[in-house]
Amino acid sequence: MRYYTAVDWGAEKGREPLRNIPWGRIIGYFRPYAAALWAVLGCIVLSSVLGLLQPLLIRGIIDYAIPSGRFGLLNLLCLLMIATAFAGAGVGVLQGYLNAKIGQGVMFDLRNQLYRHLLRMPLQFFTNTKTGEIMSRVNNDVNNLQMVVSDTVSNSLKNIVSVITTVVTMFWLDWRLALLSLVILPLFIVPTRRVGQMSFRLKKKTQEKMADLSALMQETLGVSGILLVKTFNKEEAEAARFEARNRELMEAQMRQSLVGRWFFMLLTAISTAGPAIIYWFGGRAVMGDAMTLGTVVAFTAYLTQLYGPVSALANIHVNVMGSAALFVRLFDYLDKPVEIEDRPGAVDLPKVGGRIEFSGVRFRYRPGGEWVLRGIDLTIEPGQLVALVGPSGAGKTTLSHLIPRLYDPEEGTVRIDGYDLREVRLSSLHEQIGVVTQETFLFHASLRDNLLYAKPDATEEEMIAAAKAAYIHDRIVQLPDGYDTLVGERGYKLSGGEKQRIALARVILKNPRILILDEATSALDSHSERCIQAALETLLRGRTSIVIAHRLSTILKADQIVVLDKGRIVEKGTHRELLAKGGLYAQLYKEQFAEQEERRETGGARAKRAERPSLSLG
Repeated sequence: MRYYTAVDWGAEKGREPLRNIPWGRIIGYFRPYAAALWAVLGCIVLSSVLGLLQPLLIRGIIDYAIPSGRFGLLNLLCLLMIATAFAGAGVGVLQGYLNAKIGQGVMFDLRNQLYRHLLRMPLQFFTNTKTGEIMSRVNNDVNNLQMVVSDTVSNSLKNIVSVITTVVTMFWLDWRLALLSLVILPLFIVPTRRVGQMSFRLKKKTQEKMADLSALMQETLGVSGILLVKTFNKEEAEAARFEARNRELMEAQMRQSLVGRWFFMLLTAISTAGPAIIYWFGGRAVMGDAMTLGTVVAFTAYLTQLYGPVSALANIHVNVMGSAALFVRLFDYLDKPVEIEDRPGAVDLPKVGGRIEFSGVRFRYRPGGEWVLRGIDLTIEPGQLVALVGPSGAGKTTLSHLIPRLYDPEEGTVRIDGYDLREVRLSSLHEQIGVVTQETFLFHASLRDNLLYAKPDATEEEMIAAAKAAYIHDRIVQLPDGYDTLVGERGYKLSGGEKQRIALARVILKNPRILILDEATSALDSHSERCIQAALETLLRGRTSIVIAHRLSTILKADQIVVLDKGRIVEKGTHRELLAKGGLYAQLYKEQFAEQEERRETGGARAKRAERPSLSLG
């Protein structure tokens, strides 16, 4: 295990320039809670005044009440000590409530802002970023800010007020002892900047390691991940990988916890030595009748009230610098550009007929990268069924993603009913498009909740009608809890065919004018495939449909087959037209679909034979 020094960390590449920490932006999160902050300041001032009274009351007891034998004065001063203690405790409870209100409010605002921003991020952000890393930012980074936003602000104000009032009172009591007490204060302050810089970098490093660990757990402990781990016999390998990441996190946390320990040990030693110096100097003055004993005792009490807050302020600086690293990580996400959003002046897309036009569309996933789509010109008429066919990586899915504007083309335009998609509001566009992906996703909720996700205000009758249209209602009512059955994470309690039919029912309930469908069913049994084929007939009827076709039956029904290869449209036409051309489609047909057609024809022949009357041999 290696323990880093400040020099080590200063030499690391990519370190954050501390002068660039956006303090003004951080403070901005506290502005909505200005009234509560002022109330905290009032509590702090009142608490400081009550704290200053205690040493003065002790001085009165030692110098006046006891020597004079005045029992009445002794009783009064002791009662005042008890009263100020209870009053201080009450003020402390109120201050604690206000601190919690401010801190939890700031974290609530941060989480909301971060989550809303993430929802607006383009699809590419999520394909390039691990889910565990995103979760770590939203959960771990925000949660670790609790100390700074709940306690640090109020404690800083409290300690500053306490230092000022204590120093003023100390000079009022005896200016010589006050100056002697202040001489050693620079030893508390000077090293804090260096320790704070180290804390900033180590905190950032620790959160990065924590994000790595969260990402690993997210991948391996999800249903899909753990299934892969078990079926490939990788339990020990994953445990070893987790242990390595966990060790890296432990070492980072150890380095963070050891930051400035020598410095804080020095502060403790100074805090102990200070009163000894005051007793030595003050004791000589008392022996020479130049000072009262009560003044020396009171001064020592004030010294504790001075060194404690000064030491705390030094520690707070270190904590603030560590928390600044968390803010920087959060701002890194909040500052990521939202590439797909409503333009100024965007209009609502009216109810559409469903005419889709691609004009000179070119697209790539990153500047300077390889073109995924190259000069796409395509018109899809309202109500048409268009099948997208082509080898893997031809650009079929990317082309379909441009219609709901999950991406924007780098060149060219995509229009629906003549409206450029970049000029309409995203919400109005998404209301009229339904998407069923190849990898069906269901929430870990009831079947009812998953279906109503498409239309929360749908009636029971509408929901059941959609389930019947998707040929899944009869299966649902057979389940113990019917529509209230929990489907498990990502729907793992259901079979592949059942999940796809639930997804189809969800889209039927939404009733979109335009449908995008990746209809892969190669892994389904024959019964599930027949049910889905029947559901698709209902779903596709009367809609403009773009299907990434994996099934021959869909291709045969398509009004237009679009064949893509290397980002270009190389062929267009019907099934018979494209077979007659003998081009890429004909080749793909022979490789992928001929076997399906043979099975279809065989199944039809068997059905016809079953319908013929049997012949008697006797």
